Amino acid sequence: MSQPTEANVLDALRQVIDPDLHKDIVSLGFITSNKVEGSKVSVTINLTTPACPMKEKMENEARELLTALPGVTEVNIEMTAVAPETPEAKGIPGVRHVIAVSSGKGGVGKSTLSVNLACSLSQTGAKVGLLDCDVYGPDIPMMMGLKGAPEQVSREGGVRLLPKEAHGIKTMSIGYLIPEDQPAIWRGPMVHKLVEQFLNEVEWGELDYLIVDMPPGTGDAQLSLANLVPVTGAVLVTTPQAVATFDVGKAVGMFKQVQINMLGIVENMAGFTIEGTVQGAPAGADVKLSLSGKERTVQVDDKGHFQTVVDLFGKGGAETLCERFDLKHLGSVPLHPDVTQAGDGGAPIVISAPESIAAQRIQEIAGRIAQRVAIQSFAELPVLQ
Repeated sequence: MSQPTEANVLDALRQVIDPDLHKDIVSLGFITSNKVEGSKVSVTINLTTPACPMKEKMENEARELLTALPGVTEVNIEMTAVAPETPEAKGIPGVRHVIAVSSGKGGVGKSTLSVNLACSLSQTGAKVGLLDCDVYGPDIPMMMGLKGAPEQVSREGGVRLLPKEAHGIKTMSIGYLIPEDQPAIWRGPMVHKLVEQFLNEVEWGELDYLIVDMPPGTGDAQLSLANLVPVTGAVLVTTPQAVATFDVGKAVGMFKQVQINMLGIVENMAGFTIEGTVQGAPAGADVKLSLSGKERTVQVDDKGHFQTVVDLFGKGGAETLCERFDLKHLGSVPLHPDVTQAGDGGAPIVISAPESIAAQRIQEIAGRIAQRVAIQSFAELPVLQ
């Protein structure tokens, strides 16, 4: 029986296509190790992001192709990932991507989404930091279950702050530096100085993603971030109601003006799930509900269980915005009390209840964000002649 060669391995792997970049993984340079020892094949596939949702699919395809090679009896595949860095993204040493999470108005769950996105990306194996730039309403410490002043260390060039860590994520917030009941009554230059300090005087270390929770609106913190470091992209958060989508339109205009790419829009609080059980009811039996003065009829299943979604704030706001501004709809997250309770308790929903619908939706959104970052980064890489 003929023995496989390294060339045979690469030829087989050329049939595995990255669904985002639309090229084979060999041409993309994803094969970082290729060893053939008799009938045993060992390869390392380095993907664009640890959060790649297609990782398992590509691994299975590669395994099937290699196993089918004549003479192969054993296949070992190691899947690794390093988020690619665009050539100009040199703002913070060790930080590959800065992602701003912003909104046109307050009260849309922006901080909750920031925390859960950071945790979701971290769960995939990515190294993640979370920066709270909401100077006037710093919620990240409570949502991450952290308090107290950060440690300081002396480094060449001055004193630096050490991020406080929880759930494997490095965090920094003005909430660690001032008493909980003391407001930050600051003018624009002070906000700019704080953002600059948090970006350049914190020991972030090696990070794949730095998630930045911005204050609502289009003010000083957003402009400071855009001026101080290259921002990979912005994620805009809205609720379905008209006033929220109207204000997001202003945020879109602001990010375009400062030349920050928008990765897409997330619709939060997208419907409220009502469910229950009618004991003894046969499958298919009708249940009449009165919702805000309107009647709705739902059917129970074979266990007497029913559920329906109430659109408390309307529906379709994010889709309309995406069509208007030619942006990507990253996903929708339903309104659920567990999300708020988890945040208040310092254990975000993707940590405390990963099987919940809200957590799964956020994990899917995190994967789409990682995909878009990877696609954008590869598009900006120089082409070698």
